[in-house]
Amino acid sequence: MSDTRAPYAELSPDVVIGAIESVGFAPDGRMLALNSYENRVYQIGIEDGTVLVAKFYRPGRWSDATIIEEHSFSLSLAEEEIPVVAPLVAPSGETLHQFQGYRFSLFPRQGGRWPEFDNPDNLTWVGRFLGRIHLLGAAKPFAHRPSIDPKTIVPNAAAYLLEHGFIPLEYESNYRLLCAELQRLIEEKFDAVPAVRWIRLHGDCHSGNILWTDHGPHFVDMDDCRMGPAIQDLWMLLSGERREMALQLSHLREGYEAFRDLNLRELALIEPLRTLRMIHYAAWLARRWSDPAFPKAFPWFNTNQYWQEHLSLLAQQKSALQQPALPLY
Repeated sequence: MSDTRAPYAELSPDVVIGAIESVGFAPDGRMLALNSYENRVYQIGIEDGTVLVAKFYRPGRWSDATIIEEHSFSLSLAEEEIPVVAPLVAPSGETLHQFQGYRFSLFPRQGGRWPEFDNPDNLTWVGRFLGRIHLLGAAKPFAHRPSIDPKTIVPNAAAYLLEHGFIPLEYESNYRLLCAELQRLIEEKFDAVPAVRWIRLHGDCHSGNILWTDHGPHFVDMDDCRMGPAIQDLWMLLSGERREMALQLSHLREGYEAFRDLNLRELALIEPLRTLRMIHYAAWLARRWSDPAFPKAFPWFNTNQYWQEHLSLLAQQKSALQQPALPLY
């Protein structure tokens, strides 16, 4: 196994092909690396003419149990004819495989285009499927996968960035004070919504993880599925000014509530969840910075300008956290 600072250094094309062959497929030599940083994902041609997608999991990130639980959730959604790209099940019943120290899974290739969410009907369509995903997700909790924890995400992320010297010295004091204030406001918001129910979620439901075909949307990349409030899977599809987001949410809600009631008190959690994601994202990049792929893919990160803009955005979030929840239309 390669050094964790370069976790995919030994994942050569020969290793990828060997891994596919180890589970009974015959690659035809066609291999295309797909856009992924946390894991490594390849489109693989098979001799019978089919095309598969192989995902090689980042060493040390998830346990086998958490990956298998993700697969089980995806498969249960697919069984209900909810359009989620689920892993292929081997004749042995396994979905997670190992080859030369790397863990990997295979998926059917399902292409699509970027969703057009300026069309309200498309938002309603996605809302219906999210309602169905959450209806099944609420049936039981995850046993192994993490939860969105509003008490620990900011302190843990900030501590990592500060302890590892990512925050420039001239910004450290401001960053500490700002994170402490944001944490206070986030906890106040969550404490004010006591009826929140944590359910199984997609967890990373932005527009890049929804592909569209002539038959409608399908959801990809369940790698970040976790426990959390239902609104987590809706707010990431909103964009623009407050009025625009409120209108978009109304269309999502229309479809969603055809299958499951949306707890409207959770609207107050949109800005807290956005703040958690912003701070977590910066720490995620920092934690992966020793992986050679990250400085190449994110050259703008860890520059003085980046941190200046990051603090400016966090200051804006401080104001956003003190505003009322989005209005209902």
